[in-house]
Amino acid sequence: MFKTVPKKKKTKTKFLFLKQNRFLEEFLVFTLLIGYVLGFIILFIRLFSLTIVKGNYYKKLSSQNRLKEINVEAPRGTIFDRKGYPLAKSTEKIEKSGRILTKRVYFFPYASHFVGYVQEANKQEIENSNCYYKPELGDKTGKAGVEKTLDCILRGKDGKKLVEVNALGKKIREIAFYPPKKGLDIKVSLDSVLQEKAREAIFKRNLSEKKIAIVGIKPSTGEVLIYLSFPDFDPNAFVDDLETARKYLNSKNKPLFDRVAKGVYPPGSTFKPFVAIAALEEKIISEKTLIEDTGIVKLGAKTFGNWYFLEYGKKEGMVNVVKAIKRSNDIFFYKVGQKLGEDRIRDWAIRFGFSKLTGIGFEENTGVVPSDFWKREKIGSRWYLGDTYNLSIGQGYLLVTPLQLAVATAAIANNGKLCKPLILKLGSTRKYPLWAREALLEYSQPTCKDLKISKKTLALVKEGMKQACSPGGTAYPFFNFKPKVGCKTGTAQSHMPSGIPHAWFTVFAPFDSPEIVLAIIVEEAGQGSDVAAPLALDILKFYFERQD
Repeated sequence: MFKTVPKKKKTKTKFLFLKQNRFLEEFLVFTLLIGYVLGFIILFIRLFSLTIVKGNYYKKLSSQNRLKEINVEAPRGTIFDRKGYPLAKSTEKIEKSGRILTKRVYFFPYASHFVGYVQEANKQEIENSNCYYKPELGDKTGKAGVEKTLDCILRGKDGKKLVEVNALGKKIREIAFYPPKKGLDIKVSLDSVLQEKAREAIFKRNLSEKKIAIVGIKPSTGEVLIYLSFPDFDPNAFVDDLETARKYLNSKNKPLFDRVAKGVYPPGSTFKPFVAIAALEEKIISEKTLIEDTGIVKLGAKTFGNWYFLEYGKKEGMVNVVKAIKRSNDIFFYKVGQKLGEDRIRDWAIRFGFSKLTGIGFEENTGVVPSDFWKREKIGSRWYLGDTYNLSIGQGYLLVTPLQLAVATAAIANNGKLCKPLILKLGSTRKYPLWAREALLEYSQPTCKDLKISKKTLALVKEGMKQACSPGGTAYPFFNFKPKVGCKTGTAQSHMPSGIPHAWFTVFAPFDSPEIVLAIIVEEAGQGSDVAAPLALDILKFYFERQD
């Protein structure tokens, strides 16, 4: 008998599973579709931003990566001396980067303080520049001398070079070139050959270990012919030898210090001609005034002696103004100074340019012409008669620069005209652009002030200076020199540890029609007649004997 097996009931499990798989697949497909759509939208927005919104920006960046701008530094103007010899000139120098620079070359380092040197402009110089062509970052600018004073004239306008480069930055080709504009050439007043002879004289006289200033000017115009501060330096070191430049900066001899315009010293007896002019013009003395040389003058517990008495124990009898200058008689000037008084001595000293800037255009010191007020302010005590005695012979608190003394002596040589020292010799400025002419005229156009000194006064003082360089005077190296000159020796207390005085000498030549004035100081060297006068002799011998 067969058993009937009951049929199993069908379930919906398989159907449900299939239905769930289909739903999942549809969800995934939908999700991916949404993702693709969103991605496309984002990509479209980004592409739109890159190509449409910022297209020009990125195009510019791409161009900049392909094109490179190279600065082409403008050459500075050439500096020539008065006879046309080049003193400083720019030459082209190309760096590995392709940048074109100019190297400044100095052909005559013996004029370093006059010509000056260049270095990279600092931020302050760039911001404060008033130049027609303003300096930019990396440009060179004058740091001293003519290079600094006439920087705007010598400076040119930088150029540009546009080149195409590959991905490695290597130059493919030059696209464009905008040439630089060279700075203006100038001719200065300096006589480089005469300057070199002045320097040679220092070594000839075995004075190379001394500190010296020699300045020579043309008395009729004020043109500077010699401008020598010794020890000097090579300005080329500031271009490509910074180790040597650092040595200059740290040297105890201070070769970078300009002793011509910044050095201040008591002028000693070279100041006496100016005291004589003051006394004659103020009617304190006349050509007939005689003062007895007593050897010494007592002032309380102090004594003030004449140099001749102190060294040789001798007196010179009755002395007039010509003999007083000839023999540099201290007793005469003590007595004259006492009658004049410190105020009138000061007034006349200032009239001759002492305690004021000369206007040369370089950095300079004004020096000091003391007074009662000055002494109370600086020293804290009142003025005494002994101070007047010292002032009358160029000692005490009186301080002058060699440049000031040269300018003042030139005013005697040219019959009473105080001329500003000039550093340029240009003639006409018409070939220069209008923006440059004013500055060029300032340093090349003679500017002289008439001091209103009587011809009689000048004749007496000049006669005394002529006799100072004649037999019987104090400047024995010039006794046989031709042509005749007018001069004054000076020996000034140095107040230095050595106790050795400064040696001074000032001279104009020839006497009748002066062409040149020299003022020379040799620091801590002794008598002016022994040390400074021989230097002047060597310079003037060359000046009158040379054939141009």
